[in-house]
Amino acid sequence: MDISKGLPAIQGGLHIWITENQKMVPVPEGAYGNFFEEHCYVILHVPQSPKATQGAPSDLHYWVGKQAGAEAQGTAAAFQQHLQEELGGQTVLHREAQAHESDCFCSYFRPGIIYRKGGLASDLKHVETNFFNIQRLLHIKGRKHVSATEVELSWNSFNKGDIFLLDLGKMMIQWNGPKTSISEKARGLALTYSLRDRERGGRAQIGVVDDEAKAPNLMQIMEAVLGRRVGSLRAATPSKDINQLQKASVRLYHVYEKGKDLVVVELATPPLTQDLLQEEDVYILDQGGFKIYVWQGRMSSLQERQAAFSRAVGFIQAKGYPTYTNVEVVNDGAESAAFKQLFRTWSEKRSRNQKLGGRDKLIHVKLDVGKLHTQPELAAQLRMVDDGSGKVEVWCMEDLHRQPVDPKRHGQLYAGNCYLVLYTYQRLGRVQYILYLWQGRQATADEIKALNSNAEELDVMYGGALVQEHVTMGSEPPHFLAIFQGQLVIFQERAGHHGKGQSASTTRLFHVQGTDSQNTKTMEVPARASSLNSNDIFLLVTAGVCYLWFGKGCNGDQREMARVVVTVISKKSEETVLEGQEPPHFWEALGGRAPYPSKKRLPEEVPRFQPRLFECSSQMGCLVLAEVVFFSQEDLDKYDIMLLDTWQEIFLWLGEAASEWKEAVAWGQEYLKTHPAGRSPATPIVLVKQGHEPPTFTGWFFTWDPYKWTSHLSDMEVVEGSPAAASTISEITAEVNNFRLSRWPGNGRAGAVALQALKGSQDSSENELMRGPKSGGTRTSSSVSSTSATINGGLRREQLMHQAAEDLPEGVDPARREFYLSDSDFQDIFGKSKEEFYSMAMWRQQQEKKQLGFF
Repeated sequence: MDISKGLPAIQGGLHIWITENQKMVPVPEGAYGNFFEEHCYVILHVPQSPKATQGAPSDLHYWVGKQAGAEAQGTAAAFQQHLQEELGGQTVLHREAQAHESDCFCSYFRPGIIYRKGGLASDLKHVETNFFNIQRLLHIKGRKHVSATEVELSWNSFNKGDIFLLDLGKMMIQWNGPKTSISEKARGLALTYSLRDRERGGRAQIGVVDDEAKAPNLMQIMEAVLGRRVGSLRAATPSKDINQLQKASVRLYHVYEKGKDLVVVELATPPLTQDLLQEEDVYILDQGGFKIYVWQGRMSSLQERQAAFSRAVGFIQAKGYPTYTNVEVVNDGAESAAFKQLFRTWSEKRSRNQKLGGRDKLIHVKLDVGKLHTQPELAAQLRMVDDGSGKVEVWCMEDLHRQPVDPKRHGQLYAGNCYLVLYTYQRLGRVQYILYLWQGRQATADEIKALNSNAEELDVMYGGALVQEHVTMGSEPPHFLAIFQGQLVIFQERAGHHGKGQSASTTRLFHVQGTDSQNTKTMEVPARASSLNSNDIFLLVTAGVCYLWFGKGCNGDQREMARVVVTVISKKSEETVLEGQEPPHFWEALGGRAPYPSKKRLPEEVPRFQPRLFECSSQMGCLVLAEVVFFSQEDLDKYDIMLLDTWQEIFLWLGEAASEWKEAVAWGQEYLKTHPAGRSPATPIVLVKQGHEPPTFTGWFFTWDPYKWTSHLSDMEVVEGSPAAASTISEITAEVNNFRLSRWPGNGRAGAVALQALKGSQDSSENELMRGPKSGGTRTSSSVSSTSATINGGLRREQLMHQAAEDLPEGVDPARREFYLSDSDFQDIFGKSKEEFYSMAMWRQQQEKKQLGFF
């Protein structure tokens, strides 16, 4: 098959092809997100972000519509295979089925996917005529990944748990089921706006039915089209989302041929290790039956690689899994982030030493506070908001209440207690806070509960501005160590009143870890010889002397820090002891000699997993996550609770209107507990509230606008509160009254007069699907349309800019006055085309309109 005609120079971004008469043709960019059920599609995504991991693979998807025939499927499959050969091995292959797409696939299409009935016209120009002459009902569902499916134009299609959009061309009515959440309503409305702006050029009016009793006029229009509703609505359809517990079930299989037979042998269950994958073989990884991965070693045969999808399908059939089960094929050296994170550890085989060395340099250089403030990506990688020189306050939990700790003892923590450590610093002229919730290993459940409740009280006192980081003893993050300037000492016993230790043991051993004031901590360990290690420094405190023991592998920086720590732990006379030259009293204090680790310790490998962003929700008490791949700040919505996994930390971002804040920490803990890679439950969990994001969080995003949430209304607020919305309803009501809609027969048929009233005069010009608004056109008579004043290419700018609503020309919609500009004036004023403008988020459109005098 010659695919060169469908392949212009492949650049970064998204490319889509559709089947047509046994060939594949490119889909115009304006139609992206629309999928016809009788067709198959091939979607190629090439990473283009400068922050993307170097050498990140492309993603190649093969999508099958519910009504697609065998011929279309064969054409698309062959095209995908040829395209893969053109692209080379740095490509991840996906098999997608309609309504069961992967999170990766759904992440391309925001605010949602539209499933369209039937097939596309034979000329494949993505053109429809009489575009406003339309009646359809769309079933909208989903949380982060939204889809809209054309369904029967009948009340029988409705249920209480989803959203339905009655699209009448010039009027679009969103009906929200009584069981839908506020976030689902907002996401549905975003999709409704997108349809209005892209398919109608912004020229349709939108109404929302959130409570039928409070929207009689809109309900009258709906019943004119759908007929009178008989009986009650169907109950909400139970969600079939896969929870994290199901995703934790992972099994690895070795696949090979034996004669003419294909053999599949179960190899391992979690925790999986990378060395299980041999480069000459092919493996299948089954994740809970909801997704099947095929891993192809670089030395596997061409025949084996070409058979990857067929083997996966055979495996799915043998297991009795649904035919729509998602399949992902990854090549050795070009694995997806989702695949890598199914393993306990993952090392990049190529340039491995070079990569690790570069990261080590970042960790050990002297911190430049200015760079941390101006380069959030550096702060995120180092996990440091600054150098730790800000203000520190410490409280110890005593009798379930917080008691302040004397500043002289700030760095002395006890394993049997819990502490609150409040850090205050300034960044770019703004005061910011981090509240560390430090939990000792021997703390009781009541103390941990008191720790959390006291943290909530402090957060209220500070107006909700505290970033809260949950820290478990032994897993302290770098910045926590830095704020104690190398003098953090963790004692094994419980603290007494106001943090003073209760132990009177005569012999105690302390392990000094770290090389400078920004990464040093000292922990008490069992006082026996087996606790020693040749790579580090230990302090042995006895009744008469404090031994400072230097292992052979320690360096000068470590020794300097140890001498500082000695003064914190003991006031007794100090005696330096070199490994191998210990006096008899040293071993006697430890209970005699015993073997201990003496081999040189290799540098610890820093995990380099790609950060991943998920939307959190709960279903039947279990955590459900939807991943947003190729994420940006735009993916954070005020109704969301989002989980950002950077591997070394778990961030939980709390939108200002999110309803399940108190569940957030528990969700983070459940995520770690059920992670297939066997993650440490002590991984720090950080709560971040909308508008108070630290650079250690924002640095993981390609760009970050700190003012994004300070100067706009949400789509929901615009619809419910804007004058335009109110005038729209009154206009529609007047039109309904003018046509005297009578009570229609109870058989559900709508009156012809009512339907004709809603259609108004039809725009019979050809409108390219999904294009932005075009200037010009003839004046229409229907009061439903908002474009009646567009004359001869557009109105003069002075008629529209900085004008009160009552001073605008007759027929101009005050809420969309910019639309009436000519294309040339629009480009000159806004610096972009109308298509580009209307493809932007609604809040950003309003922001620009305010700045330029069109609001």
